[in-house]
Amino acid sequence: MITAESLTKSYGRTTVVRDVSFQCAPGPITGFLGPNGSGKSTTLRMITGLTAPNGGGSPVAGQPFRTLPNPVRVVGVLLDPTAMHPGRTGRRTLQIAARIAGLPLERVDEVLHRVGLTGPAPDRRVGNYSLGMRQRLGIAQALLGDPQVLIMDEPANGLDPEGIAWMRGLLHDFADRGGTVLLSSHLLSEVAATVNHLVVISKGSVVAAGRLEDLLASAVAVVRSPRPEALLRALAAAGGSFSTNPDGSVTVDTSVAGLDLEQIGWLAADQGIPLSELRRADSAGLEDLFFSLTSTQEAAA
Repeated sequence: MITAESLTKSYGRTTVVRDVSFQCAPGPITGFLGPNGSGKSTTLRMITGLTAPNGGGSPVAGQPFRTLPNPVRVVGVLLDPTAMHPGRTGRRTLQIAARIAGLPLERVDEVLHRVGLTGPAPDRRVGNYSLGMRQRLGIAQALLGDPQVLIMDEPANGLDPEGIAWMRGLLHDFADRGGTVLLSSHLLSEVAATVNHLVVISKGSVVAAGRLEDLLASAVAVVRSPRPEALLRALAAAGGSFSTNPDGSVTVDTSVAGLDLEQIGWLAADQGIPLSELRRADSAGLEDLFFSLTSTQEAAA
């Protein structure tokens, strides 16, 4: 279990994470999404004890990460697979980590095999690894202590399609056996195919959290007007969460705005804004939901 409780982080007068709270339970895979600069990486660093919060806490398996007596046995972390000594071999990298954690060295060969680093690859220097190989090595290190929890930032980065499918299967197997998984990624299609729960952060605050199918099933409306600027101003004034589309239409996440189709129609009618289209979206994809949640005021501006 991972529990973020009112996490807050400021640098000087700038608050980059503000009162962030969510839970990741064993079993489901939780996706953690946010645009660049949203506070996503800072939140992950606070959870894993790399950055001290100004407020709040984030117990993992019941206690703060920094107080875990042997965190490798409880939490597997992959935040930066490039942060490995380039002069060491993959096998040596894991052997050192195993010794530090008090793990048997036999565990090294087990995880190398599990992540597909076999043959001569484990005895090559990490500096000669491709990004995908470093990613697999980072995943192997996260699995080394047979943890209860996995926290991974961009685990599919550098993997080919076959590797991405393998990684997805590994995470599902881990979660199905009762593990807790918190996954951050910019690959929205991969997130949609992997996660069960979703937490979305924007401008340092959580803007949505819940089961993925529930969030995607929330009412998403498509509206179009020959007077688009007036429509955007009206939606912004009503507190709408929306984004513009390349075809000139506007996608409105009505679950956030509290505006259903009828209310959008009345809003336009009251302000004399003609509408040429007003309907529920054919399918609420993760990309539509993500942009409607994180681009609320940018379209109006």
